[in-house]
Amino acid sequence: MGITIKDVASAAGVSTATVSRALRGLPNVEEATRERVKEVASGLDYVISPSASRLASGRTGSIAVITPYISRWFFSEVIAGAESVMQQAGIDLLLMNVGNYQNGHARIPPTPRLRRRVDGILIVSLPPQDPDLEPILSLEMPTAMIGGVAPGVDCVAIDDLAAARTATEHLYFLGHRRIAVLSGGPSEARFTAESQRERGFRSVIAEHSLVEDPMLEVFGHFTMEGGEHGMDALLGRPNPPTAVFAMSDEMAFGAIRSLRNHGLEPGRDVSIIGIDNHPMSSYMGLTTVSQPVTELGVKAGELLLRQMQGPIAPISADRLTELPTELIVRTSTGPKA
Repeated sequence: MGITIKDVASAAGVSTATVSRALRGLPNVEEATRERVKEVASGLDYVISPSASRLASGRTGSIAVITPYISRWFFSEVIAGAESVMQQAGIDLLLMNVGNYQNGHARIPPTPRLRRRVDGILIVSLPPQDPDLEPILSLEMPTAMIGGVAPGVDCVAIDDLAAARTATEHLYFLGHRRIAVLSGGPSEARFTAESQRERGFRSVIAEHSLVEDPMLEVFGHFTMEGGEHGMDALLGRPNPPTAVFAMSDEMAFGAIRSLRNHGLEPGRDVSIIGIDNHPMSSYMGLTTVSQPVTELGVKAGELLLRQMQGPIAPISADRLTELPTELIVRTSTGPKA
């Protein structure tokens, strides 16, 4: 039979409650007693049971990750970043895929279910203004967001508007004036990243007095297939663009495939730029605005873990952490011919 907490308590001359508190790092235990308990536990090769510890503390040892997608590259990368932080802390992830966000609404799980099952909540890229999120944000549980900004919530994001401006201005300063945009589409339109990138693109077009031509705006649905179909449509129009800003690298990959299928060369015949710095970007020669995708998840995980381990910051605090982006120029962009 294995060593139990009662064995440790007996050997250390304290109660089982003191052993539990000492080994879990809880307060109200004298330092000398804590060290003696640790020494005895180590000598007996006793390891506190995670399930018993969670039961005693009233914690589940899990967090909910609420995300519209799991298999898409961006989402899997940020979740992996958060998971790396939680794994070190012995905390499990409960993935809650709310669907493909059709009709502008997510299938948010009932709040009583969340209270019973998790100690914290990580929301990935869902728009904070969505009314379906209000019950989640009102739970007063440790909560963090990636890619959105909500008052009183730890949020981690990039400046999507600035990233889009950087991408569009790169094309403008190369001499391009007919600049098309590959955006997500109606089902993506309420996401913070999508709306801010559209604002950034349009602000550059307006500043340089370029024509906003609806024929230069197509949907790519943030997928390679969508990007390819969108580029096919642009090339089939009477006056096609000389450059394209794709709101994600995956759409840009599809656009590059379309160009090559039409016998055109990216950067020479039509310039293509994306946002992300996807691992395949360097192989495709794609110019892109790099964002630290994994680090978004890591930072959000750290902020959420800090909440779970201590008091939450005042609701009025400014709790946005903005990570930097960087323009990386490769062969997919070049001067207007």
